[in-house]
Amino acid sequence: MINIDTNLTTFPEKKPKIVDANYDNSKMSEQDFVKVLLADLKWQDPLNAKDISDFIDNTVKLRQMESLSSIENLTKLISQFTNSILNASSLIGKNVKYEGNYTYVDNGQANIEFKLNAPAKEVNISFVDKNGNILESKQLINLNGNTVYPIQIDNSNLQNGYYKINISAKDEKGNSVDATVYSSGKVESIIRENNEIFAKISGNNVSLDKIFEIY
Repeated sequence: MINIDTNLTTFPEKKPKIVDANYDNSKMSEQDFVKVLLADLKWQDPLNAKDISDFIDNTVKLRQMESLSSIENLTKLISQFTNSILNASSLIGKNVKYEGNYTYVDNGQANIEFKLNAPAKEVNISFVDKNGNILESKQLINLNGNTVYPIQIDNSNLQNGYYKINISAKDEKGNSVDATVYSSGKVESIIRENNEIFAKISGNNVSLDKIFEIY
């Protein structure tokens, strides 16, 4: 058998003062308003008819505040995303330099750059077509790290289109050295994937922060 002590007093006679009597409610921020509502809910007596009415009223207000806040945040996100899409769409059809190893050859010519993450004793560069055939190759020695090196393609036998640049580098101990390639290409379209905006270049998704020059 469970006994309930009906003589227990759960709520004090007076509620604590949340704000001064002369407080200007028009200056109250959303955060302060939520604080007042939460404090009011805490001190309401669920056995008192008036407090029950106040409780329901304040709960509705709190839900409205949450909904308005959520709608406002959602509106901001939609606005930011829309602006990003519109800004990015201006890149469509533009020639750009970007971080990636697919470069466009026009009239047999293309300018490419690369940078090693560390010094390398030996660097092998290959120029590959879409079928994986190596069209040209070159070997360089004793290159510095964090230095941008240009590569110029000049071959009148090449058809216009995209070609891949492969770079393999090793240091004095034979360990692999990572390389970053900077290529030229044309932005074909702007797409969204996993809430991120990409430029499609040569069929590949390129993050906008990987594009560093438009010409």
